[in-house]
Amino acid sequence: MTSLQRKPFGTHGKVHEITPQSAGWRFVGFSLYRLRAGDTVSEVTGDREVILVMVEGKAQFRANDRDWGILGDRMDVFEKTPPHCLYLPNDRAWEATATTDCTIAVCSAPCKGGHEARRIGPDGITLTVRGQASNERWINNIAMENEDYCDSLLVTEVFTPEGHWSSYPSHRHDEDDYPRITYLEETYYHRLNPAQGFGVQRVYTNDGTLDETMAVQSHDVVLVPRGHHPCGAVHGYEMYYLNVMAGPRRAWRFEPDPDHKWVMQRDS
Repeated sequence: MTSLQRKPFGTHGKVHEITPQSAGWRFVGFSLYRLRAGDTVSEVTGDREVILVMVEGKAQFRANDRDWGILGDRMDVFEKTPPHCLYLPNDRAWEATATTDCTIAVCSAPCKGGHEARRIGPDGITLTVRGQASNERWINNIAMENEDYCDSLLVTEVFTPEGHWSSYPSHRHDEDDYPRITYLEETYYHRLNPAQGFGVQRVYTNDGTLDETMAVQSHDVVLVPRGHHPCGAVHGYEMYYLNVMAGPRRAWRFEPDPDHKWVMQRDS
């Protein structure tokens, strides 16, 4: 299995822990908890900012010396309703107690400080369409660059119908040359519906020095350190993924693969 594809190391508790050190890059961190009702977990953000995403289920949160109440509404991620999330800056302790079985994603990146803890969603997050025909997919933007309460993080959810492609036409964001393109590391946390399904993700560069194609299953994480990174949902299975991006500049600018740029021009 390629080092870009990370399988969960269990089905209960913390099942992913991807750090800049373990990923071999500088910015993005991603962890995932799968909890049973009554479980409690706690962490400290340290020198990083964090967005806690209630992927599904409900949990009671305490953070920043405050009771944030019960976050979560959708019991299955494929309900596609807006997620409940919590933003925390650096040097904050947080604790979550599952009130139902739940899945909590911990998205992190370097933090300079100065931002306040805050809830994100479900208000203000609207499911929107992107693409057309077999490239159509649906987006829940959680924290993209038009929101100014983060230092580094860019976070979004994508729902790809069965038989459709996503993160396509192929594109890359692996150079720091703003405004043409920005350097952003990225993780994809995948889910499939029905759960036994699989999807396909490719990560490649035009010069061929990186070219990996992976069959991804529910709860797999794919790392995108550089290059283009399209993915597809096979017939019979819809795909969800949670994207986390971060880099030296909090802006999403990308370059399409020149071989496939014509598809964008045709569909525009």
